[in-house]
Amino acid sequence: MASAVRNRLSFLILSLASSFALAAIAEIAEIAVTDDTGAVVRLSQPARRIVTLAPHLAETLFAAGAGDRLVGTVDYSDYPEAVKNVPRIGGYSRLDLETIVALKPDLIVAWHSGNAPANIDKLRAFGFPIYVSQPNRLEDVAGEIERLGRLAGSSAAADAAARQFSARLASLRERYGGRPVARVFYQIWKQPLSTVGGKQIISSVIRLCGGENVFGGLETIAPVVAIEAVIAANPEVIVASGMDEARPEWLDDWKRWSVITAVTRGNLFFVPPELIQRHTPRLLDGAEQLCRHLETARSRRGGQESGR
Repeated sequence: MASAVRNRLSFLILSLASSFALAAIAEIAEIAVTDDTGAVVRLSQPARRIVTLAPHLAETLFAAGAGDRLVGTVDYSDYPEAVKNVPRIGGYSRLDLETIVALKPDLIVAWHSGNAPANIDKLRAFGFPIYVSQPNRLEDVAGEIERLGRLAGSSAAADAAARQFSARLASLRERYGGRPVARVFYQIWKQPLSTVGGKQIISSVIRLCGGENVFGGLETIAPVVAIEAVIAANPEVIVASGMDEARPEWLDDWKRWSVITAVTRGNLFFVPPELIQRHTPRLLDGAEQLCRHLETARSRRGGQESGR
């Protein structure tokens, strides 16, 4: 009897020891996430003080259920409403490094094509873990939401948001992916005349809608082009974004070039920049607007094939 009691007691002690050991391992297990540059970001625990270096990164962090971890962000971070109360750290192209350091972040989320590499290097030299973001395809947005959720310890909310985004994307692709191709010139700005190259995420939106970016063969993310190049490309649709919610006046400057098909058919359209130039879930709101514009352009083809 005594031997049986001793054996049972030993078993219980070993079980308890194993449980404590497993708990300790779980507690110290690091989080490892690969960012869009291929670098592995390692954290010993979920981030609790996060700084984002671009407006779309703050918005995506909120979408990942981790907005309450945001302690600093840049100017023009204005969505959702709660982000307006977060301290500012300068603009994405003119960061206040001293303010960032003073915030003592345990994670910085940077924008590969928008933040100066020198600033990212300086912040990394201070020892801050940095996740560098550059989603160039619509599909990449869902993955970024998931990864930010892992880094912030909000995976349940982030994974749900990513699934919702992917489902909506699939629905739009099914609806518009097979439509007759429309050749599109997307104008970011008037002076210099700027557009988007094939690797920029807006090109992915254009493809989603059954369109073709007339400058999609360019490798540069935001190339500057000549008016003559646009005329030679002869787009069926011209889409502009501008700076705010108002349609830019310079979009109508194209009306002087009646040799362009987009002009002769009245296919000069506007999509608010915050809906199509930010790599966030709201990008699909901008995609829906763009897809409707392309449908309008198809309806203006006269005797040509304009739909199913």
